[in-house]
Amino acid sequence: MSDPSRSFRFAVNVTPKPGILDPQGRAVEQSLPHLGIVDVHDVRVGRRVELSVEAADADAARSVVERLAGELLSNPLIEVFAIEPLGAASSAVVAPAAAARPTEGGR
Repeated sequence: MSDPSRSFRFAVNVTPKPGILDPQGRAVEQSLPHLGIVDVHDVRVGRRVELSVEAADADAARSVVERLAGELLSNPLIEVFAIEPLGAASSAVVAPAAAARPTEGGR
């Protein structure tokens, strides 16, 4: 008999709650004019966690991710999270246009 569980891939995006001070987002926003970018505002900086969960179905896998996001990956007092189901392929693959563009300073 085969194992009934399957692997499900998710991303958890964690950002500061609205109204919570975001010094990193503010620093990014204040740097934009130095790059000649003037039409971008309300910058919020957070983090993204990608993970795979073994479960019987997508609902059971999402339930595990919701618990992890609420109890471990975010601070519910100052952060909010959003769960994003991902396809089987990792989202770490660089898009062709981005891969073709050289970075400054060889970084």
